[in-house]
Amino acid sequence: MAKSNHTKPRKKGGALKILLVILVLLVLTAGAAGVFAYNEINGNGGKPGAEVTVSIPQGSGVAAIAKELKEAGVIRSAYLFRWYVGHKGAAGKLQYGDFTLQTGGYSYDGLITELSAYAKADSVRLTFPEGTTAIAIARKMEEAGLCTAEEFLEEANTGDFSEYTFWQYVPDDADAPNRFMKCEGYLFPDTYEFLTDDTVHHYVATFYAHFDKQFTDEMYRELEKQELTLPEVITLASFVQEEAGNDQDSNVAQVFRNRLAEGSPYPKLQSNTSSYVQSDEDNNYLWNWVAPYYGGWEDIPENIRNAYDTYTCTGLPAGPISNPGLAAIQAALAPQCDEEVRDCYFFVTDLSGHYYYAKTYAEHQANCRKAAEVNQSLKK
Repeated sequence: MAKSNHTKPRKKGGALKILLVILVLLVLTAGAAGVFAYNEINGNGGKPGAEVTVSIPQGSGVAAIAKELKEAGVIRSAYLFRWYVGHKGAAGKLQYGDFTLQTGGYSYDGLITELSAYAKADSVRLTFPEGTTAIAIARKMEEAGLCTAEEFLEEANTGDFSEYTFWQYVPDDADAPNRFMKCEGYLFPDTYEFLTDDTVHHYVATFYAHFDKQFTDEMYRELEKQELTLPEVITLASFVQEEAGNDQDSNVAQVFRNRLAEGSPYPKLQSNTSSYVQSDEDNNYLWNWVAPYYGGWEDIPENIRNAYDTYTCTGLPAGPISNPGLAAIQAALAPQCDEEVRDCYFFVTDLSGHYYYAKTYAEHQANCRKAAEVNQSLKK
């Protein structure tokens, strides 16, 4: 007798049973996750284990702290700890330093209490004025016995700092072949306290974390609105810092922005703070910092020398010439200039600190003569 090709109909309840099994598994999984979270937060994960030292560098955010705690075995979930700290509003309480903790056994509230107490450790307090260059910062770190200048610059230029928002906007060396140093401009100047036994990476991260906090979401929106890049603004800010660094920040920034504007009759910055002038008396980035780094003026790679000589290059140079403070950055991004400076292309200062602004080169030459007369009188 021939077999029938007719298949038996599936039972209508089969699909429903499968769905019920899936739902049960989901409920069990969610329940297990809930139990895990409850036990983890309340310290019911087991008895305290081995004693460990956890080093929290200055400037660390909750994410970095959670990562250190998980890697040390103090907690089991970095994500859960980050959420709980945020839920409790305790992020601002957490301190930096060396903490002696135990693996497991902590409630999150207890752990927050432990991390909220300042951990005594050998430290060095250093102040970096606005406008300090990367090389000068590195030398100061070396003089303090924290690391060598070479180690600091190597990490600052080639380390992975992708955890910080600003880092994604700073091009790699391959995309900025004429730039002197990647780190220049982003080592935020301030007073810091460094642990003497910390890592070079954490030293650099202290500066970068502070920069990341200073450059706000609103400032990024302003960048986008003006169709500017972060390196452009920080580069301009570094020139504002060097040429002013005072109540003239916005006026100087406006003059430079006028020169950089499309259709400008003077498209070069022409600032002696980074130029061909080879004189120890001038505050000249190329002469004072770049040349010694390479061993001398003639040893500077030609592409870098041309990219930083503001009398040669059109527009902004290849990168910042110092690490500017917040006021200079804000002025570069959105200058609030005096009305009489709004359309100016030139400025000069005298030794008394007075600034003379001009719209035309003829006016500028007259201002230079005035400044020279003041300087001459001050030298008598």
